[in-house]
Amino acid sequence: MSLLGTDAPDFTLERTTGDDVTLSETLESGPTVVLINRGHWCSFCAEQLQTFNRVAYDLWFNDGVDILPVVTSDLGDLMEMRDRFGFEFQLAADPGGGVAERYSGTEQTSHGLTGIAGTYVIDGDGIVQYEQVADHPADRTYGNWVRYFIRNDYEDMFT
Repeated sequence: MSLLGTDAPDFTLERTTGDDVTLSETLESGPTVVLINRGHWCSFCAEQLQTFNRVAYDLWFNDGVDILPVVTSDLGDLMEMRDRFGFEFQLAADPGGGVAERYSGTEQTSHGLTGIAGTYVIDGDGIVQYEQVADHPADRTYGNWVRYFIRNDYEDMFT
């Protein structure tokens, strides 16, 4: 089921700073990019998050965009992941996969229940303007592309 053009499902999750983050609250200050990631062990997730880490401050400072990575791992593993890769943004823990299920879906893997990788650009009104759900764990949208997409008023300049 596609979320494109619909209201993004709201959620509240604990993140690696120890506080809770709520999607609707991030949208009060502007657009939000929700990234659904499989788990702290996923190298493709780490690579994608590194590309968003490089553009996160620029998007926040110049465009009011928040990056909200949701990972189907517990908080302790996410704190280790954040520190290992030097992420400047905080990761949100979705160990039961409830948020992932409402977005891109979940699947059983050798690591247990994981989210299916997905990227969502949600405008300040809460409408999903971009959706990409991975057909393969390596199939990802990267930070720089999302930055161009947002700065081109949600138009895909490559289509």
